[in-house]
Amino acid sequence: MAMTITEKILAAHAGKEEVRPGEIVQVRPDLLMTNDVSGPIAVDVFRSMGADHVFDRDRIFIVLDHFTPNKDMKAAKASSEMREFAKEHNITHFYDAGFGIEHVILPESGLIRPGDLVIGADSHTVTYGGLGAFSTGVGSTDLAGAMALGEIWLKVPETIRFEFVGKPGRWIGGKDLILLAIGKVGVSGALYCAMEFGGEAVRSLGVDDRLTMCNMAIEAGAKSGIVEPDSTTIEWLRAAAGVAGAGSLPLLRSDEGCNYKAVITLDVTDMEPQVAAPHLPSNVKSVSELKDVDIHQVVIGSCTNGRISDLRTAAAILKGRRVNKWVRTIVIPGSQQVYKQALAEGLIDVFVEAGAVVSCSTCGPCFGGHMGALDAGERCVSTTNRNFVGRMGHETSEVYLSGPQVAAASAIAGHIAHPEEV
Repeated sequence: MAMTITEKILAAHAGKEEVRPGEIVQVRPDLLMTNDVSGPIAVDVFRSMGADHVFDRDRIFIVLDHFTPNKDMKAAKASSEMREFAKEHNITHFYDAGFGIEHVILPESGLIRPGDLVIGADSHTVTYGGLGAFSTGVGSTDLAGAMALGEIWLKVPETIRFEFVGKPGRWIGGKDLILLAIGKVGVSGALYCAMEFGGEAVRSLGVDDRLTMCNMAIEAGAKSGIVEPDSTTIEWLRAAAGVAGAGSLPLLRSDEGCNYKAVITLDVTDMEPQVAAPHLPSNVKSVSELKDVDIHQVVIGSCTNGRISDLRTAAAILKGRRVNKWVRTIVIPGSQQVYKQALAEGLIDVFVEAGAVVSCSTCGPCFGGHMGALDAGERCVSTTNRNFVGRMGHETSEVYLSGPQVAAASAIAGHIAHPEEV
């Protein structure tokens, strides 16, 4: 029977010939991930279960990235607890403060392949669908059980296919496409569904942009996001992640005649860069509709847009220019690897000479944790993924979500701006 790529991956990891939406399956994930926020809870539950060892120390990732470098004693304690757990169980893939943001590090590691199944105690685990994997966020209790047993149950989601047609313009990236989709269906329009992204516009994107799109599938309520892997995926795995033998990896695709819940076609021809205005990722407008909005801060980074291609895009706009003196501009490379590459390419010099502040890798400002919190009434253009009330600080502050093109242009202009304006 015809299946979607998501159904094929779940069937393979459940040891079944086929699965159908709504079916409950017991699966064995390839990788598990947690961090300094969800991790301590998972560790407490793991110990309360009476578990004395993890199922496989090589298949668990612990990344300290949210309140790190430690912002206060509470954050320091959470990090300390995770370090001790990692030492106790000799966890192979442990990344301490500053090494990077989890959803940037894991794709870089080369350990996520097309067709894999990945779970993580963080909602943006959906990111890895950009490599053709099924990846989804779970609760800390579920993760604790999986760390002990190496398996977890999941309900097979229905799939909504998003077909992006037309050729994206110069200033359009993956962030613009996913904002367009969320604006179309709303924040619950894909509730517990797999969002499958395809069409000529998606095929023209690099893997970084595909990761960005899948990262924000959760903002439409989705269980997962996924892009069918292709030659672009294989080349990225070989060049960026150093995967030997990448060319021999299987490239799963959805079968012709598979049962989609819906197919939504979105034409990107002549579209402007998209911006999500407060206070929902679905409150999407074209950049020109917001050109009179003055801002106080810009953040370029996060698990959504902190990869090297994002920094290159921002630097190309900022080079030879200065950010507005009243706009705090914070640039956060998504990992140490991204930071090193940005240094080698001279991008860090561009940011500093433009008047921006470059931070070590952290999730900090994305959720108002630290390193960029907003005061009452302040507005920020950010390449992050959520703009809920109080997300970045004071409850009367405002967050506008955009790609790095609009963020960099806005930092220069002092208001929300189309890149062509600068």
